[in-house]
Amino acid sequence: MTAATDQSASQALDCYHCGSRVPRGAPWTLRLDEVEHPLCCPGCEAVAHAILQGGLESYYRYRTELPERPDEHQINADTWAIFDDPGLQQRFIRHEPDSSGISVTLAVDGITCAACAWLIEHRLNAMPGILSSAINLSHHRLRVAWDPEQLSLSRILAELAAIGYPSQPYEPDAAQVRLQREERMSIRRLIVAAAGMMQVMMFSIPHYFAGDDGISADFNALFLWLAFALTTPVVLFSAQPFFIGALRDIRSRQLGMDVPVSLAIGSAYVASAWGVLFGGDIYFDSVVMFTFFLLFGRYVEMRARRHSGRIGNALSQVLPLSATLISDDGQERILPSSELHEGDLVLVKPGHGVPADGIIETGESSLDESMLSGEYLPVNRGPGDSVTGGSQNIASPLTVRVTRAGKDARAASIVDLTDRAFAHRPRIAENTARLAHHFVLQVLILSVVVGTVWWFIDPQRAFWVTLSVLVITCPCALALATPTALTAAHGQLRRRGVLITRADALETLSQLDRVVFDKTGTLTAGEMTLVDVQPASLGHTVNGGSGERKGDDNAFDKEQLTRIAAALETQSEHPIARAFNPWRDYRLTADAIINHPGQGLEGHLLNRQWRLGKPEFAAPDHAISAPDSGQWLLLSEDYQPRAWFRLNDRLRDDAAETVAALNALGLSVELLSGDTNAAAQAMADQLGIEHWRGGVSPEGKLDHLRQLQSEGQHVAMVGDGINDVPVLAGADVAIAMNSATDLARTRADAVLLGPRLMRIVEAIVVSRTTRRIIKQNLTWALVYNIGALPLAMMGFVTPWIAAIGMSASSLVVVGNALRLTRQTPLPREVASLSDTPAA
Repeated sequence: MTAATDQSASQALDCYHCGSRVPRGAPWTLRLDEVEHPLCCPGCEAVAHAILQGGLESYYRYRTELPERPDEHQINADTWAIFDDPGLQQRFIRHEPDSSGISVTLAVDGITCAACAWLIEHRLNAMPGILSSAINLSHHRLRVAWDPEQLSLSRILAELAAIGYPSQPYEPDAAQVRLQREERMSIRRLIVAAAGMMQVMMFSIPHYFAGDDGISADFNALFLWLAFALTTPVVLFSAQPFFIGALRDIRSRQLGMDVPVSLAIGSAYVASAWGVLFGGDIYFDSVVMFTFFLLFGRYVEMRARRHSGRIGNALSQVLPLSATLISDDGQERILPSSELHEGDLVLVKPGHGVPADGIIETGESSLDESMLSGEYLPVNRGPGDSVTGGSQNIASPLTVRVTRAGKDARAASIVDLTDRAFAHRPRIAENTARLAHHFVLQVLILSVVVGTVWWFIDPQRAFWVTLSVLVITCPCALALATPTALTAAHGQLRRRGVLITRADALETLSQLDRVVFDKTGTLTAGEMTLVDVQPASLGHTVNGGSGERKGDDNAFDKEQLTRIAAALETQSEHPIARAFNPWRDYRLTADAIINHPGQGLEGHLLNRQWRLGKPEFAAPDHAISAPDSGQWLLLSEDYQPRAWFRLNDRLRDDAAETVAALNALGLSVELLSGDTNAAAQAMADQLGIEHWRGGVSPEGKLDHLRQLQSEGQHVAMVGDGINDVPVLAGADVAIAMNSATDLARTRADAVLLGPRLMRIVEAIVVSRTTRRIIKQNLTWALVYNIGALPLAMMGFVTPWIAAIGMSASSLVVVGNALRLTRQTPLPREVASLSDTPAA
């Protein structure tokens, strides 16, 4: 008896297939090696018997870990029929080049050890129509090729589920595939250049150290021809991107750094080849060294871009490929998540991703939202809470009612905003590119002058001095100084939960003088609650208790007035509207609702005109004031005051810390609120904000912002609502909260993906660090080029030394920029305000 069988016999209450506890009196068993083994459910029984019937009982003998318990629903072939749809298959099916077969890469669940890979491959290869199958054990992916005339994809998926490995088509992001292909080709070019450099250097060493007697003519010719042969693939293959880039630059009449690089490599190679054939100086070693160091610098820079862009690509894939839809009759059906619509009910199992934005109807669980918000601690969600597509369910099953799916989901909109950020280059990058362009032109002109002068001084050295000038002054470091730092900074901020959506935002953040906050939903959490209702009748009474109309036709009780106010707020996205959600009566509908930003709402209901908002808006003909200094809204009927509603909203946990940190950075902080002066002052005093204004309309906020800008100040505005859109559009930097309306997010230059206001402080610190590193890079690049140029012009620098110097300069710039990929510490005066360091 095998070890696995002995273990099973000693643990009779454990399922032989999955290890789960077997219910008392369970009838499901498996007979293996003349021993009856208990099973916990029909799913395990079906999987175990499928394994034995396929002649794969060795799986149980050699497995080192137990698989997951199978889902009975997934074993049914009808579950996977959706993947036979031709339109859907176009997204992941590939045609085999040497046969009529097709192939797909599957993401396989449940793989725990090498025995799993063995079982999957043997089971599939035994099916008629399968051409090949291979498991990538490290990535849990399966590539399978089959004849579509004999076998369907749904049958393959059902077969995998039947042996306990439910799978789905793996659909990589197109950008990720392109980047991987580019990286593989770059590595190949780098390997060829490295091998060629080592061999050519080995054949060049005798020429440098042979002494006065030199080397024999036969060995000299052999080494020259070997160096020539090894340099040729380096130039034709490894250096190919430089020649293609130079040709593109010349066609577009834009001189880039590929032009002098290509001139240097091409001319040195041709001149050295001439020397081999007809006699003359040979510098194959300089050609291969120059090519290798250039490629190595570009590879490091490309890796930095990939590291920073990986999160953006991950966001493109954050929504799961499929979803479990619950139909009206309670049946579960798997379908592509792209086919979900608003109002659908989906099941999200533990360990699975949320396929769309929605609201939880049943279940409580912890969700990992770190991919979207940058907050690494799981958050608890229950019935009535909203969930974001792409979040990972950790603990318990949830049923979610879809509100936004596919391209409308928040994750998709974040990707769109990210793409917008990189659609245009920031001013500093454009200025640097323009400087590099002029520098290249001047270097080319200077090279011609240097070559002409040296032709009269020493014709034999003229070419190599000119070559050294071309190589050592190549503006690689200058061209890399800005974009590498900006890319690293974008990635750092994205990991911290700050999404930069416009190109110039990062530069402007570093130059801010003042940060202006809205109040509701920005400094406060936006979790409004209705805490009190008081009468505000002039000539009419407001009665309570019974819910019946009292007195004349204009008298309503508190409950009725609250429901009327809720009806007016039905279509609003303002945080205040959420306070009235518990009192919404969908049989009570308001018509002709008009939103007056900064003032309130009005609409037609029960044959009357109602207004809800500030007293001067709701009842303009009455001089009426709120009962106390709290946050109050007035409801009026035909411009007659009817009721006061008191709202309460809690401050964000880190609001005071954020204000203090901004002050510590030397920035002025201001509060602009549409609430009453009393409410604005109370909050300003509580947070230590020196400058504040209350009762300001959206137009007034914009006017005040323009006044500050006219004084020469760079101003950032932080807001979240539709009424903040005008002032967000007018600010130097507009920052939208994570709960902001869609319109506010599209107007913003940066979006906070989590609820923490301290992310604003961190964004400013990172932007200042980025600006400092860019200045360091530009200074280094200019100092290097200005300092090295005279040495090369005077003939003190050989081409191979020039190649090393230029490459080292580029690596210094890239390495300095990569410091931004590490966590940027907060300044000491800011860090001292918090007990915990910024994450």
